[in-house]
Amino acid sequence: MIPIKDLNPSRRTPVVTILIIFSCFLVFFYELYLPPHLREVFIRMFAVIPFEISHGVDLPPPDPFTPYGNLISYQYLHGGWLHILGNMLFLWVFGDNVEERFGRLSYFLFYTFCGVVAALTQVFVTPDSKLPLIGASGAISGVLGAYAILFPRAGIVTLIFIFFFVDVVVVPALVWIAVWFFFQFVSALFSIQHLSFGGVAWFAHIGGFVAGLLVAALYKRLKPASEPYTP
Repeated sequence: MIPIKDLNPSRRTPVVTILIIFSCFLVFFYELYLPPHLREVFIRMFAVIPFEISHGVDLPPPDPFTPYGNLISYQYLHGGWLHILGNMLFLWVFGDNVEERFGRLSYFLFYTFCGVVAALTQVFVTPDSKLPLIGASGAISGVLGAYAILFPRAGIVTLIFIFFFVDVVVVPALVWIAVWFFFQFVSALFSIQHLSFGGVAWFAHIGGFVAGLLVAALYKRLKPASEPYTP
């Protein structure tokens, strides 16, 4: 399922979402500019290395922000065009409404927090891994969790591929995100025996998503929306 847009227009320009997308592309273009050997050094300097976090060490090359500061910087690194385009599409579709609901500063803090929780979840599962963890997907998973809580009935215009069948349908957000999470969970289970080989950090997705769910549920309870959502 590829989300095209949601039928839930926001009333304010999603400034923070746009700035995050711009920052991710800026860093990505800088990665492309670097020669391959320097690109690898750059990524390892700013990525999360689970071994560094779990053992409290800084493996070469040295991390300018310390290993713990990399819990934030890793969210702006990406490993290829498919990686960044997929992440930024999801953020663009789901981020604007969550930003509007939380407010800009709270949304940025929420987004960053979900990214940190996502990384720590992956560190917990693979504490001895020395492979770099990069990407905004953990933080964006948190945005999806918040969207499911705050806008469960919003329609998601979705491009669906089933073998040779292609169609565009509108799916309720709660159903769309539930299906998405199901695939993350199943993929995480199947990846357990191959964690040492790298690949997609499925457990980071799960950690970020659960963090987003919990924070949004608490926020919704403490600060109910002034106007109920009408689909």
